[in-house]
Amino acid sequence: MTVTIYDVAREANVSMATVSRVVNGNQNVKPATRKKVLEVIKRLGYRPNAVARGLASKKTTTVGVIIPDISSNVYAELTRGIEDIATMYNYNIILANSDQNEDKELQLFDTMLGKQVDGVVLMSDEVTPALHDAIEASPVPVVLAGSIDESHTIASVNIDYFAAAYEALSHLLKRHNKVAFISGPENYTVNSGYKIPAYQKALQEKNMEINEHYIIKNIVNYDESVQAVNELINSGNAPTAYFAGNDEIALGIVHALYDNNLQVPTDVEVISFEDTKLARMVRPQLTSVVLPLYDIGAVAMRLLTKLINKEDVEELTVVLPHRIEERDSTKG
Repeated sequence: MTVTIYDVAREANVSMATVSRVVNGNQNVKPATRKKVLEVIKRLGYRPNAVARGLASKKTTTVGVIIPDISSNVYAELTRGIEDIATMYNYNIILANSDQNEDKELQLFDTMLGKQVDGVVLMSDEVTPALHDAIEASPVPVVLAGSIDESHTIASVNIDYFAAAYEALSHLLKRHNKVAFISGPENYTVNSGYKIPAYQKALQEKNMEINEHYIIKNIVNYDESVQAVNELINSGNAPTAYFAGNDEIALGIVHALYDNNLQVPTDVEVISFEDTKLARMVRPQLTSVVLPLYDIGAVAMRLLTKLINKEDVEELTVVLPHRIEERDSTKG
């Protein structure tokens, strides 16, 4: 049978209030009494009921974390940052995969609230109007990690995606006038609102004509990236440099170039965006815009703890620094 607080109190010959104070770390208990209660707790194997404690304190010390795909290198590293800070501040996490499906995302969000979580960290490639409205109506704090809220009304942690993409493209445009950008889904704000405009601005500032042929949108995986590069090479006006929207796309670029007897970076240079483990596992290793994934997750969780505890927060929109990690897929 489940051991209850009543069993502990009876065995230790103290009140249930005293057991509760010991369990909750209240210092208003005599050392000898505390020791006796803890010994009984250990002997009986008593575990406090988190739900009951949450009802009493109106806090469950649990946060919900909703991510698109735990198997992704990106989200795994972000989640690790969240989990480490959650542990530091004595929070448990409930983790759920949304599969980047809006209906499932909304359902999971509602489920998290039903579990009486103290707050939610959410990662989504696109904050849809419906999701935005659900977050705005949430009774508990919500922080976006690596997700863009165009209204700037929801707490979020990101980098300056426009500046990062612009810097990477400017790096390539020092040596090339035929630079292609292979992007992820166009409907994602990070692509249509930041990376593609950064590509266009970088070319305009070099007084270069924007060749729409070199902007390849809606590439979602390695195979599609390989196909896109093959088509560019076969077009007769192949680029001499590529900017990849993420590391998986960059791997497709490098391998397609290799299959066409083109050497990286001797013949063609490549810069990626993310800097996951994939960037270091491919040969040549990828020069990449570093997305500080762990830090984004960690800072998002710390921001959430502040909002939960109603601490002063100077800025709800946190922008972390980025950098370009020089490796072997560019000439420097």
